[in-house]
Amino acid sequence: MPRLQIVIASTRPGRVGQPVAEWFTARAEAHGAFELEVVDLAELALPLLDEPHHPRLRRYVNPHTKAWSERVDTADAFVLVIPEYNHSFTAPLKNAIDYLHHEWAYKPVGFVSYGGIAAGTRALQALKPVVSILKMTPVAEAVNIPFVTQFIDEEGVFRPNEILEQAADAMLDELVRVESALRELRTPVEV
Repeated sequence: MPRLQIVIASTRPGRVGQPVAEWFTARAEAHGAFELEVVDLAELALPLLDEPHHPRLRRYVNPHTKAWSERVDTADAFVLVIPEYNHSFTAPLKNAIDYLHHEWAYKPVGFVSYGGIAAGTRALQALKPVVSILKMTPVAEAVNIPFVTQFIDEEGVFRPNEILEQAADAMLDELVRVESALRELRTPVEV
């Protein structure tokens, strides 16, 4: 079974990314097509990129980079749970992406974006060129959550509507198809 890594991109205290990711993870589990792993960038706590060599060389010297590399290497697909900050995505996500190079290649990526009226779509659009240059394949289907706080109940649980649930299922279906198509391209890279 392919492994889907769900990355929570917000590290801000009080973030709504946590309940959104919990909902999406449960939805992906019910979908049943992937083995799941959640990566919370707040817990990962990577320092600002501190490797002396370019990530293309894969000559990592820091234990945190080696651990992150191994973790990303095991994934076959990704879903990035992203808020929109100032018309873009978060600095911790950019930092986590920039640490690595080969580990991202030929893997599909889906997006669960959230925010206000724009539903995080500007963050999603800013992120697509970044992941594309790393040979990741963004799927067209996405989950865009407008006015995200309307879906958070008093206990802090994300309560989606039917449209968001359908969008999640469509994205997961597409991730299955694209992951399968890209699988042969993911061969170990020798450096």
